[in-house]
Amino acid sequence: MGKSFLAIMAVLTVLGTSACSKKASDNLENAGSAMSNDMDNAMDEAGAKIDRGLDRAGNAIDESSDRMGAAMDNASRDARRQADETKRDVGAAMERAGNDLKKD
Repeated sequence: MGKSFLAIMAVLTVLGTSACSKKASDNLENAGSAMSNDMDNAMDEAGAKIDRGLDRAGNAIDESSDRMGAAMDNASRDARRQADETKRDVGAAMERAGNDLKKD
């Protein structure tokens, strides 16, 4: 009876150890899964922040381009107006010079 008691105790000890080992393995697996999920979430969040930053940068570039285009259009209109005024002034000066030459 002593030997069978020892055999039963040995079997129960092995089963208990394997049960603890299974529980430890499950806990380790759950911890690994949680860490993986946390890392995935952090990577997704970082990617989303980068995307939002790039979108804001693109919008700023577009707005700046629009403002530059408008400024260039205004400058071009001003230059044409100044050129027209200069041509009229030169033409009028030449006409006066021609009239002065006729008088001499």
